[in-house]
Order: sequence, then structure tokens, then C-alpha cells
Amino acid sequence: MNSKKTLCLALAAGLAFSGLALAQTAGEVRLKVEEHDEYGEYLTDGQGRALYLFTSDTQEEGSSQAASSCQDQCAEAWPPLIVQGTPQVGEDLEQDRVGTLQRTDGQTQVTYGGWPLYYFAKDQQSGQVTGHDVKGFGGEWYLVSPEGEKVDE
Repeated sequence: MNSKKTLCLALAAGLAFSGLALAQTAGEVRLKVEEHDEYGEYLTDGQGRALYLFTSDTQEEGSSQAASSCQDQCAEAWPPLIVQGTPQVGEDLEQDRVGTLQRTDGQTQVTYGGWPLYYFAKDQQSGQVTGHDVKGFGGEWYLVSPEGEKVDE
């Protein structure tokens, strides 16, 4: 097997495994804050996995409802944070900044500061933030601050 094909198969297996692992964590969601040496404070799930916003999404503001523009292949690389029930927040976060939206597939996605939240499939463990300031799928991806805004470098 040539190296390109091996790499593609490994990436596909990794994405499939990530999606499976993330799908198994759907249900109760608790958001918390972690700190990175370079980026400062950012939002994570209860296991410390980084959460991202996508600049091509619609942020909920005033009468404008939050909407995800990340579907299909995009959602494989950037799995949405799915919840069953009401998402909760830990210390240093405000419960009134948390919300949800209905995705086109019928699942309920968590929002914070009006932004739909996502994982990055290449972040395999707590503390990894490899999806920050990445361009792809028609927009840019950023860590989310405790204030509900993109983390600036």
C-alpha cells in the first residue's frame, strides 16, 4: 500500500473514531474554562476538550437565531457539541450565555455567547487546541473565550 493511501486510511479511521467517541459523550453537557500558555482562557467540555466557534455560522444576536453552517463533511472534521437536556456551566462561566439550536439533522447543538460550539477531530485529548485559527469549509475556526467571543492571539 502506498504512503498516500495509508495516510488517507489512517485519517479516515481517526475521524471515524473521534466521531464515535464524541457521539458517545452526547447527553449531559457541562462547560468549563481551561487556560493555554499562548491563547489564555478558553471554553471546554467537562473532560477538558477544546470547543470552537465557526465564523461562517450565524451568531444569535437580538432577533437573529443561531444557525450552524457546518454539515456533512464539515461536521465530520468539526463535530458539533450535541446535548440532550439543558447544558450546564462550571465556575467562571455564565449560565445565561448558554443556549441550544436545532440542527438540520434534528440533533440539538450547544451554543455559547450565541455561537454554535464544535470540537476539532484532530484534538484527541484534553489540552489540545490544534483547531485554533484554522481556515476551512468557507470560514475560520477559533477557540471560544469565557465571554463567548473568539479567542484572539
